[in-house]
Amino acid sequence: MASFTVDFFCSLDGNGSARGWPGYWGKEGPELRADRVRTFAQDQVLVFGATTFREFRTYVVEYDEPYYDSLNILPKIVFSSTLEEPLGWQNSTLVNQDAVTAVERLKRETDVPMRSHGSISLNRALLAAGLVDRLEVMVFPAITGRAGYASLFHDGPEFDLELVESTVLDGRTQKLVYIPHVHKGIPEGVGPQRRRE
Repeated sequence: MASFTVDFFCSLDGNGSARGWPGYWGKEGPELRADRVRTFAQDQVLVFGATTFREFRTYVVEYDEPYYDSLNILPKIVFSSTLEEPLGWQNSTLVNQDAVTAVERLKRETDVPMRSHGSISLNRALLAAGLVDRLEVMVFPAITGRAGYASLFHDGPEFDLELVESTVLDGRTQKLVYIPHVHKGIPEGVGPQRRRE
């Protein structure tokens, strides 16, 4: 059974992007880049929605990041009803079917881990379906306020998170790794207790 990891970059206020801010919110450093190199050096299948796929297909040509060679080499799946082959990015496969159904099947059929970066709509649906085994959140030291958008969690389902790893990169960016559990209510006896008369 394959594990599925959602990999999400965000500002402190939970936004995945912000108008007028550069990539990494201008807070990248050598430890962050080394973490990305280690992350994408692993044997895995990358999973994208159409919008993020189009963006990364361009990024790996126009920009120079030390892990982009790994992105090119790794097998990729893109869920889309609008893209057509050839996809313009090597080792990419188009899947034109419901992502929740397909990921559920793929997790059963292989033991190769899957990872999805960005892809807000796709990953929100996979989280809601309980198909995400690990949630890796990179929190950058920025509050994007009105300029921010692309929040993975806003208006999505509720989760209880089990923290399994916490790292500070370059002295400022937090990498938090969680196992998500769909929130099923508050157990008895937790939270503030009323005074007894």
